[in-house]
Amino acid sequence: MSATQPRFDIIGIGNAIVDVVSPTDDQFLSKHDMRKGGMALIDSDAADILYGAMPTGAESSGGSAANTCAVAAALGARVAYLGKVAADGLGATFRSDIAAAGVHFPTPALEGGLATARCLILVTPDGQRTMNTFLGACVSFGEADVDEALVAESAVLYLEGYLFDPPAAQAAFRRAAAAAHAAGRRVALSLSDAFCVDRHRAAFRELVAESVDILFANESEICSLYELGDFDAAAEAARADVALAALTRSEEGSVILRGAERVVVSAEPTKVVDTTGAGDAYAAGFLAGYTAGRSLAACGRLGSVAAAEVISHYGARPVANLRALTASITD
Repeated sequence: MSATQPRFDIIGIGNAIVDVVSPTDDQFLSKHDMRKGGMALIDSDAADILYGAMPTGAESSGGSAANTCAVAAALGARVAYLGKVAADGLGATFRSDIAAAGVHFPTPALEGGLATARCLILVTPDGQRTMNTFLGACVSFGEADVDEALVAESAVLYLEGYLFDPPAAQAAFRRAAAAAHAAGRRVALSLSDAFCVDRHRAAFRELVAESVDILFANESEICSLYELGDFDAAAEAARADVALAALTRSEEGSVILRGAERVVVSAEPTKVVDTTGAGDAYAAGFLAGYTAGRSLAACGRLGSVAAAEVISHYGARPVANLRALTASITD
């Protein structure tokens, strides 16, 4: 870490999206030709049609990194966020909602371009979430939107893999990572989705090897990154590439690797209602602990407790007091 005390513990960069989460059933997914548990990118017209057809849902600021930032703030971390919304009603909703979560959001709104992004999330009774995302204004995020001074004032830069699709965003990631490292900070990346990794595997591998200190991934994502069918082999490949890897395995908990260390953390028991945001919440808990100087085991438990709380109800943000839930976790 830099000798200079950071103003923020975490600064996230990602797709600024308004989440709409609605309960539904398998029949609705089949009717609209959706692959259960997947994430599809849709255009503005398709977003309007689906939004009109789906059951009434809860709306909030969202996107993977924004969710992580909000959960980390709920755990007491000092958090900032960079992402692009439009100067429209949904953009205003995003801005006010993330500010209410305790997250500093200084990125100016996009004027005269695409509308604010939205993610339409259908949750089936088994807790699986199927996402349909209109990226809208998100795709305009580029190098000029990277606040290098703010990045330098943050202990950890957290990058969202979902934002990696547009070339401008890839350039923004590299610029932000360079600014973080120049200030002696750490760079974390969430791979976000195995299909996203499949689309940009070579670029992700390069980014991970050259610019990432802390890697978050689930089992399918890490296996996709290294094109390996065995989790342990993929985990060892990650160990060789990054200083710290936190790899989640759903009900099997998580595996944390740092140098020669290997820490296994059990999943917290909970009733699964909606898996939306589980990985985001895990990263939030982990980074809140990491930036507070906690042990790897404590960081993993913080992540597990945060993830368990989030999947116990609809939506990707906590409804219980996370600080109270995690107060008994010791190093």
